This record gives sequence, C-alpha cells and structure tokens, in this order.
Amino acid sequence: MSLRINDIAPDFTAETTHGPVSFHDWIGDGWAVLFSHPKNFTPVCTTELGAMGGLQPEFEKRGVKIIGISVDPVESHEKWKNDIRTATGFNVDYPLIGDKDLKVAKLYDMLPAGAGESSEGRTPADNATVRSVFVIGPDKKIKLVLTYPMTTGRNFEEILRAIDSIQLTSKHQVATPANWKQGEDVIITAAVSNEDAIARFGYYDTVLPYLRKTKQPG
Repeated sequence: MSLRINDIAPDFTAETTHGPVSFHDWIGDGWAVLFSHPKNFTPVCTTELGAMGGLQPEFEKRGVKIIGISVDPVESHEKWKNDIRTATGFNVDYPLIGDKDLKVAKLYDMLPAGAGESSEGRTPADNATVRSVFVIGPDKKIKLVLTYPMTTGRNFEEILRAIDSIQLTSKHQVATPANWKQGEDVIITAAVSNEDAIARFGYYDTVLPYLRKTKQPG
C-alpha cells in the first residue's frame, strides 16, 4: 500500500551518521524532511546533498529538521562527505541514515518488496525509485510526497516554498495559489464565509465567486 498525504509516517529505528535514531522521537514536536537518494558517490546525488547542506539554516528557521537516507552503509556516508564538500562547498552536518538492509526504503514504498534484503551489489539503477522527499508535520503525518527520476536533481528551494505554504495553511483557513511565495497574497478557503473573511482578514478581493484573495496573514 502506497503512503499518501495525511498517513502517519512509519516509525523506524536506524543507524545514522549521528548515531542511532528512533524516527518519531527524533522528529519530536517539530517538522521534518526525510529525503532519499539512489547511491553514494554518484554525480547528481553529490550535488543534492551539498545543496541541502547549504540550505540547512533555512530549514532550521522554519523549525524543520532534515535527514537523508540511502541504502548505503553509514561508513560509506562518512567517506562521501569530503567529496560533497569538494564539489559543492557545503558540509553535510545533518544525519544520513544507512539503510543497508533496505528496511526503511521498503517501509516508505521506495523499493519493491522483491528488492532483496541487502544493499550489497546494488547499482544506482536498482535504486532508481529512491529519490523521494517526505515532509512530515509535528503530528507525524505526511504532508507532502515527491519522487524524482534519477537524472533530475531536485529543487530544494521548492521544498522550502512548499513548507512555507504548508505551515501557513495549517494555522489559517487559507490556501496558496500557483507559484506562490512567502509574503504574497493567499486564497481564502471555501469554508470561510464572506462575513467571516472580513472579520478575520479585514479585506479581500473577489476574483471569481469561488476565488477570493487576501493579504498573507501574519
């Protein structure tokens, strides 16, 4: 069964570059991004993990922890960090899960059940579906799922943009339009009456009977 938005993110224990982790305990009362990559010492993945290292302060500003995972062992992660720093200029200071028995990858539906029980001998192509992103809220529910093809490096600025929207809309009865960015106008949801919209937001613009825009609430 595939994981869907609003499903509880499966809990697990795993070895990481920061020591053993119990996932739900590690998340605590905050937000988390679990992102995977097909294999260490591969070109696209190297740029991705460096990009996340560079953006780590932006995630922290939003109260979001980040954790990476691949089916490589922890020892391989540690060796790879120098290459990532050389290629991108950024350190990997966030934890990386060593999922060498494929348990977490299967738990999160990133690999089929018949993928085996060991990372040994696996090529990047064997792990092609393991380029996924899960955004998880304080309630431990999945808020966003993205899976990219092997040849397409992810835009982690988009992950931040999505988190800004998810966090905003979890507090207020608003939604965000296409290409929305922090500080731009938002959409008032249908659950809010016109009278209530005035009381809450003070102003709104009726673009269409079902499309009302207002300033982003503070």
